[in-house]
Amino acid sequence: MSSVFVLNCGSSSIKFQVINSSDQVLLGGIAENIQTERCCLHWQMGKKKGLEKLKRFDYQEVIGQIVTLIKKSPKIEKTVVAVGHRIVHGGEVTQSVIVDEKVLGEMYTLQHLAPLHNSINILGIAVMQELYPELPHVAVFDTSFHQTLPKHAHLYAIPYVYYKEHKVRRYGFHGLSHRYITEEAAKALGKRVQECSIVSAHLGNGCSVCAILNGQSVDTSMGFTPLEGLMMGKRSGDIDPAAVAFLSDKLDISAKKMVLMLNQMSGLLGVSCVSADLRLVKKAAEEGDKLAVLAIEMFCYRLAKYIASYFVPLGLPDALVFTGGIGENAPFVRSRVVEWLRPMGFEIEEKLNQKSAKQISPKGHLPQIFIFPTNEELLIAKDAFALVEGL
Repeated sequence: MSSVFVLNCGSSSIKFQVINSSDQVLLGGIAENIQTERCCLHWQMGKKKGLEKLKRFDYQEVIGQIVTLIKKSPKIEKTVVAVGHRIVHGGEVTQSVIVDEKVLGEMYTLQHLAPLHNSINILGIAVMQELYPELPHVAVFDTSFHQTLPKHAHLYAIPYVYYKEHKVRRYGFHGLSHRYITEEAAKALGKRVQECSIVSAHLGNGCSVCAILNGQSVDTSMGFTPLEGLMMGKRSGDIDPAAVAFLSDKLDISAKKMVLMLNQMSGLLGVSCVSADLRLVKKAAEEGDKLAVLAIEMFCYRLAKYIASYFVPLGLPDALVFTGGIGENAPFVRSRVVEWLRPMGFEIEEKLNQKSAKQISPKGHLPQIFIFPTNEELLIAKDAFALVEGL
């Protein structure tokens, strides 16, 4: 049975899986805290698990360590027919593609739109092409799912020439996660994907919400880059552009440095002055830290406001789905968000919420509220299989 080696390179971690054509994970894991002394590699092969602290912790070396794991099991390695890569920004590309020089060239031109991710994604492709030159490499783009956004949703109210000449528009991100959640929600609702209206909330260090109508993305919170939208771990989310210009002038720093501040020193970290990790912010809040309390309230309020705004394209949705590290594991966030949304008909069963049950809304009540773990790697593998079948 054939399999796909999936590499999902993030800004500080690398998820990897070898998935066969029956959707079984033969080998999987995650390398965390890359480029720090806390870098470690978690892996699982069948019932066998391992944890290795890595002495060499830059991206290229960590990928090499992951490949070494696979090479220790030649039976698994021999089944691999393609390598699948998650690419954060694909511009206006609408579907996954086999990587060639032209595709790589286009990825390079988009690096400035997702500086924390695309360069790392490209590095992952380069390293894997060197290690597996005989295999086709497939790029699966986070932005592709959102290419169904209508113009009135993806264009900014700036001179149209900037879209025509420079492609300045809303692209959206976390598309793989939102696409997977759409399929899972349809199953839970007992409907075809094409019949569903869903609000998908992907909440992790990066956060986004997506309005999905008839199985297609029709609006989403992230924009030209992953900076727009919700308050996140380190990202500010929405902010008045004039405030950015004001601070740039007052602090005498460049626009580039301002964007860096908005990407890396804002969000939960910037408001709480504690951490970008919601778990640590919550601990500080429970100990009486007023800024930590404020940061959590801002996070929940902004999320609720975005969800409520999607009543415009969707009407009353069939379901609201929480996913991602925060979405799946922070009952206090779900509870507070639904409290804000109660005037719009949302209800939650608090006992089920505290248990992080699959469905946390009362039976028969609409919109239904679900918690689903996302699985970007499975979608990458499926797209890769579909593309290499005809080779």
